[in-house]
Amino acid sequence: MIESGTSTVASPSSRRTRKDWVGLACRLVLGGVLLYAGAVKIGNLEGNVLSVRAYQIEWLPYSMERMIGYSLPILEIILGLLLLAGLFTRVSALVGALTMLAFIAAIGSAWARGLSIDCGCFSQGGETEDPKYLQEILRDAAFFACGAWLAWRPKTPFSVDNWLFRPSTIPHDPDHFAHNDDFDTDEDALVGEDTPR
Repeated sequence: MIESGTSTVASPSSRRTRKDWVGLACRLVLGGVLLYAGAVKIGNLEGNVLSVRAYQIEWLPYSMERMIGYSLPILEIILGLLLLAGLFTRVSALVGALTMLAFIAAIGSAWARGLSIDCGCFSQGGETEDPKYLQEILRDAAFFACGAWLAWRPKTPFSVDNWLFRPSTIPHDPDHFAHNDDFDTDEDALVGEDTPR
């Protein structure tokens, strides 16, 4: 706590609420998951292309399958690092949440069409005898919820955003000019003596 005259001003750390800590947890969970998912796939991008192809999405051209297979791990790593650092949190969380929605839609489509594949979220994917679609959808829904929370409330403790985009420290005192003897009126305070009127 910081005392100012007769009033007491709370320090930033003491003003943190439960929602701030929920946001921090969401940021670390979603960021860590995305970073890990990208890291385990970045060493075998061709294998990731095969994982995308395993979904057998007919309207998706071969060139798009390759582009998604190559770019997705890189995107996941970038989003993961940004979220862990708390940099551009709202945008990073929104993109992460939309990515999770895409995963949920793809897994649901594979399930509805009777395919037996691993989702490829944390591995190279491909065919499997024991698909776990429901668990994968529920897991990605939880990660989507983390991203949605951060998109709604991106301010969290220990983030780079707090340092880069901190509010101005100029005190807001509407009576400042009224009690300032250097100026005759508020207009003088804003215009200045040397400014032509």
